[in-house]
Amino acid sequence: MKLQGGTNICGVTIGVLCLDSRFPKPPGHIKNPSGLNFPVLYETIAGATVRKLLDGPPADFVDLFIDAARMLESEGVRAITGSCGFLALYQKELANAVRVPVFASSLIQIPLVYNMIGRCGKVGVLTASATSLSNRHFEAVGAGDIPVAIQGMEDFREFREVILEAQRTTMDIGKIENEVLASAKLLVKTNPDVGAIVLECTDMPPYAHILQRKLRLPVFDLTTLATMVHDVVLRRPYS
Repeated sequence: MKLQGGTNICGVTIGVLCLDSRFPKPPGHIKNPSGLNFPVLYETIAGATVRKLLDGPPADFVDLFIDAARMLESEGVRAITGSCGFLALYQKELANAVRVPVFASSLIQIPLVYNMIGRCGKVGVLTASATSLSNRHFEAVGAGDIPVAIQGMEDFREFREVILEAQRTTMDIGKIENEVLASAKLLVKTNPDVGAIVLECTDMPPYAHILQRKLRLPVFDLTTLATMVHDVVLRRPYS
C-alpha cells in the first residue's frame, strides 16, 4: 500500500484559527483538545484579541486570518474553523483563500437549524455580545433573512470581566455556568417561539448539556459542528 505525502503533519482533520487569549478553556471549548474526539491543529493569530474582533476590526484584519488559514492548509488539515463565532465576518474570504472546507463560525448552522424546525418561529442565538453581533455577521453566513432572537452575555459580570474584557486569567466555572444558563432562560422567556438555540460563542459549549436539560431545546454549537465536519472529511468504512 502506498501513502500520499506532501504535508508536514499527517492525520489531522480540523485546523483552528485561534484568537490570542489566556482565559481558561474547559473541555468542550474548541481550544481544549482534551474534550474533542478528533485530532486538531491550532494556529494562533498573535495580537488578535476577542475585544479587537468584537469592536469592529480594521479592514486588513482579515489578511491575518487568511495567512493563518493557508498555513493550516499547508500543514495538512482537511477543514478549517475558528475559535470565535464573530469570525463569521470572514467566512467567504477564508473559504475562497484555501482549497479545504471552511466553517468559520457556528452561526453558519443557522439556515440548517431554521429548516430543521420547519421554517417557523425563530432560531435563538446566544452570543458573547449582542451589541457587537450585527446583521453583517448573519449575512456573511447566508442567514441574513432568517428570523433570529439574540441574547448576549455582556451584562453578566464573570463572563464580561474574564472573557470579553480579559481583566484576569482566573475564572469561576460555576459562575459562568449560572450566567450562561440565566442568559439562555432570558432568551426563551422573551422569545417563546424559539425552536432551537445556536451558541455563537465557543466558550459556551461546555454548558450546552445543561442548557438542553433545562430548556428542552436542541442546542447547536461549534464543537458539535466540528465533530460533524471531521466525520465528513474523514469517512470510514462501516463494519
